[in-house]
Amino acid sequence: MPPRGAAVAGVIFSLLTIVGLGLVRYAVPADLSLPGIWLTEPDRRNAVRFALNLVPFGGIAFLWFMGVLRHRLGELEDKFFATVFLASGLLFVACLFGSAAVMAAMIDSVAAGSIGNETYYFNRRVSDALLNLFAMKMAGVFMFSTCTIGLRTAIFPRWVAFLGFACALVLLVVIANWKWITLIFPIWMLVVSAQILSAEFRSRHAGTAGGEHHQA
Repeated sequence: MPPRGAAVAGVIFSLLTIVGLGLVRYAVPADLSLPGIWLTEPDRRNAVRFALNLVPFGGIAFLWFMGVLRHRLGELEDKFFATVFLASGLLFVACLFGSAAVMAAMIDSVAAGSIGNETYYFNRRVSDALLNLFAMKMAGVFMFSTCTIGLRTAIFPRWVAFLGFACALVLLVVIANWKWITLIFPIWMLVVSAQILSAEFRSRHAGTAGGEHHQA
């Protein structure tokens, strides 16, 4: 399977996640202690609903990215880092889906008029912890393992790997202090995917040029 399959899946995941997280950050107050007034505003509520509808497709694209990348590595795959790569990626998707499910349930409860302040605060904290604590910590581990595999197999440039190490460290240390940092992960995934697509394009172009030169 060509690496462009992983790259295309990575681009889809990145764009959907950037849009989804951006809408949620715009619509939902970052301060968990604030009351849920935003739920009474149709524009904000609909923005979050739209973002939540993107989550399953983003998760599927992310799993496809993982599968194609592992297939591409083949026998070059290190079992230790491959295990960390796979486990952290699956846990990231699970936490992302869990956070989205809690947020969707909270919005539906408000629409039905069956949610109180205590329930709202509980759901907000659960959803926030799943996304900003557990999902992003797993994203950081995923980046560390992916970059280590990338350095060993040269599937993408070294500077991309070192950039990933730095971004992963930020996710592991700073995520609780500034919620917009969650965008670091999909942006880095977009860079990785773009590099894979660019490398394959150059390789195919060089192969075509070499074949034409040989025929001449």
